[in-house]
Amino acid sequence: MPTRRTLVAALLAGGVGASVVEPLRSGLDRFAPLSGDVWDAATDSVPETVATPYGEATVRYDDQGVPTIAADDEDSLYFAVGYVHAADRLFQMDLIRRRMRGELSAAVGEQTVESDLFHRQMDFAAAAEANWELLSGTPAGEAVAAHAAGVNAFRRRRSDPLEFRLLDYEPEPWTPVDSMLIQKQISWGLTGDFTSLRRATIADAFGAETADRIAPRRYDHDAAILRSRRPDVSFADGTAGSAGGSGAGDLAGWLAGFEWPDGVGSNSWVVGGEHTESGLPLLANDPHLTLLAPPVWYEMHHELPDHSVSGVTFPGQPFVVIGENDAGAWGFTNAGLDVLDVYDYEIDGEQYRYGDEWRSFDTRTETVAVSGGRDREVTVRKTVHGPLLERRGQRVGVAWTGLTAGRTARAVRGLNRSDGRDEAVAALSMFDQPTQNAVYADRDGNTHYHVTGLVPIRRTDGEAVAGDRIFDGSAQEGEWAGYEPYGQPDFESDGWIPFEDKPHADDPALLATANQRVVADAASEYYLSDGYSAPWRGQRLYDRLDELVAADTPLTPADSRALQLDSYDRRAALFVPEILAARPAMSDRARSLADELVDWDFRMVRDSRAALVFALFLDHYRQRVFGPLFDAAGLDRELVPNDWVLLHLDADDPWFRDPPIGEPRERESLLAAAVADTAAEIDAEGYERYGDYNRTAIDHPFDLGFLNYPEYPTDGSPATLRNVRVESGIGSSYRLLARFDGERSLSVLPGGNDGDYFSDHYADQLRAWADGEYSPLTPSLTGSPSIRFRPGGGDSA
Repeated sequence: MPTRRTLVAALLAGGVGASVVEPLRSGLDRFAPLSGDVWDAATDSVPETVATPYGEATVRYDDQGVPTIAADDEDSLYFAVGYVHAADRLFQMDLIRRRMRGELSAAVGEQTVESDLFHRQMDFAAAAEANWELLSGTPAGEAVAAHAAGVNAFRRRRSDPLEFRLLDYEPEPWTPVDSMLIQKQISWGLTGDFTSLRRATIADAFGAETADRIAPRRYDHDAAILRSRRPDVSFADGTAGSAGGSGAGDLAGWLAGFEWPDGVGSNSWVVGGEHTESGLPLLANDPHLTLLAPPVWYEMHHELPDHSVSGVTFPGQPFVVIGENDAGAWGFTNAGLDVLDVYDYEIDGEQYRYGDEWRSFDTRTETVAVSGGRDREVTVRKTVHGPLLERRGQRVGVAWTGLTAGRTARAVRGLNRSDGRDEAVAALSMFDQPTQNAVYADRDGNTHYHVTGLVPIRRTDGEAVAGDRIFDGSAQEGEWAGYEPYGQPDFESDGWIPFEDKPHADDPALLATANQRVVADAASEYYLSDGYSAPWRGQRLYDRLDELVAADTPLTPADSRALQLDSYDRRAALFVPEILAARPAMSDRARSLADELVDWDFRMVRDSRAALVFALFLDHYRQRVFGPLFDAAGLDRELVPNDWVLLHLDADDPWFRDPPIGEPRERESLLAAAVADTAAEIDAEGYERYGDYNRTAIDHPFDLGFLNYPEYPTDGSPATLRNVRVESGIGSSYRLLARFDGERSLSVLPGGNDGDYFSDHYADQLRAWADGEYSPLTPSLTGSPSIRFRPGGGDSA
């Protein structure tokens, strides 16, 4: 197999076919011809000594390219963290910064214009500036500033990474505001959800009754995170109202492309010492995010005189987000809480009515530069609630907690430095964006769960209301007290659910989160959300944990590992009997394929033929059931309901016997047709087993053959604990198994720690991730430091 440098040499010599370098999906197709500069990127070496305006620090890399950074104080540490982030992930950081600022097209051309228009209208950059204003001057702000200085030190000393050469541009200096943009991107990716607009669009097309069935506010299940009322558990949830109408179908379809994708979520659990072999807790976390080359996360180990911490950071952010320190470990999953509202207004020209007065939009016009194409102008309008999003004459105002300043950086710094549960919980109280399910366990045997994040209490005429509708902004419906878009919120306002009232549990003996509904009881004081994930994973997780506890055999880290790699699909257990029952309506070819599902154990494993059939069938069945009617209604297929809705439509559902558009349809015939479609796809693609389809197709943003990761067959599906979503590129973006019995915790990335294509650590963890293997979280180190940071020092010879 050729080495990476051999491939680059072949590119330089014209010896690699055009198919290798042709961008396939992302549209980042403008790159400069390879030159001597690119070869320089392949042969650069990191300097041994780096000058710093702070104190001394050292960097040692382990055999997987994971750095241990040791320093005498925080500023020295985070300067070194910034330098290392830039050395290994500068292009990734710059790409996120450009996306959030709406400046991608200036580098990559026409393909990202729509993205830039959306991000300019949202004005995430102004929100990031407000965040930095709040943070600056605090210890966390000083750490962020030191980190930015470290990034720029790398920029000044080193030649730009390969991707900048291919696009033929130089990155701008890094600023603390850019680090805040990284945080805003993370928050948007987890809470940027237009569920109420989507539901209203479906109601406009099919009627409110149909919308309530195919876009339900509440899934019928009993696998909530907090499963019962107990004295040590606080509850908060609410009741639903009417979806209403919007007349904003084009806008909803457009915005669907910028929402957090279906499946972005995570698994986590804590098991108290009363149920474990060691008598100490177990904690596990695997966040399900977009699988990228390089990965979303960057592994690090930080050492200071008063504490050490290991885990993963977001490149561009200085602190460890998920991991463990000397006292305990913590993890996060998306809580799915509703922190975004949309508003309709009475508009007259450049004014909108708000209560008894007419107000002018806060308006400005910006130019979106487009490399190699025509520049665009975009009008940015804002109301009292936030940005006004516009598409083909349709307009809605948006309020989102991420548009106001938050204290999350202070919270994560506090977690890194926490010395036990009390300090960790105090830190979590400042975790404002995004809303998360936080789990914690420590070496003293304590466990804890808490929902975090600013959650608005909407009020209309002084009465609290649910956020499950489009509000009449002109009538001042759904107002948030204490909210200041692009400014500093009033954290003490009664417009937010108090931290102590958010769902939480002290010392839970067993608690599991998988993005399902947070609480079991709907009749509670606060409205939290109507947009939770389907409970496939949550049900399976609690089923397995309950079985393990009931077996009266103490749980071990091996049990946690088996749970994290569990491939049992509850969708298959529910629906395979329905497929088999429809066999009489199938053709011979389809029937023979359906027969593959007989006696299947519902595990989505790479060697299974039945898993292949079921996975492909689901997509074809979804399109058969929903596609024609959504097309006829002029609705974007991005709005099609999820698998929970699809698989719970029984044969007598009005969607089949009395559809809102067209003639009645037999579910049995749609099942048979979907199996026939599946057979045709299998024949066309030459698939034999699930692993032929379910592969680690993790691509670089350029989607160039030589930059993409290798493809390996793996287990799992969108609904299994071992989470893989091939079609959307979502999956377990990091796996952590934390323990406190004297043995090292374990972790693995889906790729490699180094974003440099020429590094040995570009994708060296991918095979282990695909095969369900792990490495020690805390590295074992030998030898001298790779990098030394010295005050006033310079390059070594």
